[in-house]
Amino acid sequence: MEHFKKIQRGDIKEFERVFRDLYAPLCIFAQKYLHSAESAEEKVQDTFYKLWRDRQKISITDSLKAYLYKVVQNSCLQEIEHFKVEEKYAKFVKIQSMEFATDPFEEMKLKQMTQAIDQTLHLLPENCRKIFILSRYDGLKNREIAEKLSISIKTVEANISKALQAFKLNLKE
Repeated sequence: MEHFKKIQRGDIKEFERVFRDLYAPLCIFAQKYLHSAESAEEKVQDTFYKLWRDRQKISITDSLKAYLYKVVQNSCLQEIEHFKVEEKYAKFVKIQSMEFATDPFEEMKLKQMTQAIDQTLHLLPENCRKIFILSRYDGLKNREIAEKLSISIKTVEANISKALQAFKLNLKE
């Protein structure tokens, strides 16, 4: 607990010590979930970045080590969930294309629309994209999304609106 209090006060040396001590074990832990050293390192680096950035706002009741492991675990689980959504979307698009592609012209139009949707989706900021996917592809209600992501319903509504505006602009044709 004392380690975190020092970090909260802005002690960069303590932060670096905790980073050195826990970085490798956290990467190994994350890799068990993600099966990718690169993705695991990214999650751990992001966790440490957020720890330093939000050190004044974070409240840790147990140990800093336990907190970091839990944050990395949750981040990995969110990544897995996101991957499942992308797979589900890809299957959906494939099924849709098989149903509607009755002639080459229709197939070409469908492919162009799918590409435009994918491009628009990837242009959205990460949180906006995540919220839109949870809403439109997973069918969650705004309240459920807000609870799942620990954000306000107004934030969910604003992000869905932002995503719809982007789709409206990019899919005019």
